[in-house]
Amino acid sequence: MSPRHTTRGSALIVCLTLAGGLVTTAPAAASRQVRLTAPAFTGEYDVGTTDLHLVDPSRPDPWKPERRRELMVTVAYPADRSAEGPRAPWLTPGMSAVIDQVLASPGYLDLPAGSIDWASSRRRAETGVSVARGAPRPVALFSPGFGGPRETNSAIVDDLASRGYVVVSLSHTFESAAVEFPGGRLEPAAAEGEGPAFERKVLDARVADTRFVLDQLTKIAKGGNPDAGGRPLPRGLGQSLDLSRVGAYGHSSGGFTAGETMVHDRRIDAGVNLDGAMATAIGYPPGSPYVPGEVAKRGLDRPFLLMGAEGVGADGDRLEHTHRNPGFDRSWADFWANQRGWKRDLLLRGGAHLAYTDLQTIVPQLGARVSPERREAVIGTIDPRRSLAAQRDYLGAFFDLHLRGRDRHLFDGESPRHPDVDFID
Repeated sequence: MSPRHTTRGSALIVCLTLAGGLVTTAPAAASRQVRLTAPAFTGEYDVGTTDLHLVDPSRPDPWKPERRRELMVTVAYPADRSAEGPRAPWLTPGMSAVIDQVLASPGYLDLPAGSIDWASSRRRAETGVSVARGAPRPVALFSPGFGGPRETNSAIVDDLASRGYVVVSLSHTFESAAVEFPGGRLEPAAAEGEGPAFERKVLDARVADTRFVLDQLTKIAKGGNPDAGGRPLPRGLGQSLDLSRVGAYGHSSGGFTAGETMVHDRRIDAGVNLDGAMATAIGYPPGSPYVPGEVAKRGLDRPFLLMGAEGVGADGDRLEHTHRNPGFDRSWADFWANQRGWKRDLLLRGGAHLAYTDLQTIVPQLGARVSPERREAVIGTIDPRRSLAAQRDYLGAFFDLHLRGRDRHLFDGESPRHPDVDFID
C-alpha cells in the first residue's frame, strides 16, 4: 500500500508484485503483536454487516476478458438493537497476509510482518443481525483509492451506517491489492500499466462497477438476492433501501470515481471526493501532461464536497490540495469553475493523503513500531482522534443535508469543534 506517486490520483498499491504470488512471513511473537481496537461509533445505531459476491454476466472483466466481471462488496447497515451477533473481523486471514506485506514494505511503514494481531482485531459491526426497523434509509456507495481494498476504510464506512445509512463499499477486482471471494479464493492485483490510457481504463472499470452494484441493490430492494452463491441476506435489508436517495463517496481514486459516476448516472444525488484528483494525468510536476476527467470538464448539477489534505511535492515543499492550488492539481480548479450544484472545499490541515484511510486509526496504536518520520509521511501531523472525528462529522452532515434535508449547520463556516478543518470556499 505504498503511495503510488506524489499525486492524489491513487491511494494504495502493493509494490510486491502480488501477481507473482503471496509471500508468507512468520508472524511476530504473540506477546509483541498489537490487537487493534476499532473506534466507537458516533451515531445512534448499532451496525450490522454482510458481504455480497456479485457477478455481472453481461460484462467481460477489463483485466481478464476471458472471465465475467465479479466483485465483492460489504454492506454496513443500522442494526436491530435487540439482535446480537459476533463482531466482524477487521481482515480475514487471506487479506491480513496481503496487508501485512504492504505494511512491511520499505518506504511505507517498514513494519515487521506479524506485528498486528489481525486474528483478534475486530470491527464494531456485527454479523448475522437484522436490519433496524423503520422507514427505508438513504444509501451511500463507497470506493477506496487505487489498489485499496474496501476493508481499509471501515472507520468512515461503519460510522456512517451508525448514523442511519446503508453503506455499500466496493473492492475493484484485479486493481485492488487483493480481493477475497467465498471459500477463501484470493484474487491478487493484475492491473498493470501507467499513463492516461491506463488510468482511464481503471476509471472506466470503477464507474462500471459502481453502476452495476447500484443495479444489484435495485434487485435487492425488489425482493431479489443477487449473491452469486445464494447466501441469505440480512433480514429486512431489501425493505431498508431507499434508492431515491443515493450518495457516493470515496478516497483518492475513489473520490474521482464518485464524481465521474455521477456524470454518467443520475441515480446518484450527492457525492464526496476525499483528496482525489479528478484527472487521469494531473499536470504535476509542472510540464507533465494534464488530462481531466469528464467531471472536471463538465461539473455537476448536484451537490459535491471536496475534502483535501496536505502533501509533499516533488521538491519537498508542503502542498495544500485545494481548488485554489491549480499548480498542484488543476482538476480541482477546473471542477470548481464548472460545478453548478452546491459545493464546498475543505482542507484537513496537517492530514496526509492516507489520513482518510483506516491507517489514521491503526498507526497510532502501533506506537514506537512506526518511526515519527514514517508516521508523518503516512497520516500527517494532525491529532488522529480529531482527524477521524472531523471526517465522520463532515461526511455525516453532508449526506444528512443532501439526502435527508437535515441541516446541521456544519457547512455554515469553520467550527470550533473541528479546528483542523479549514474552509477554502
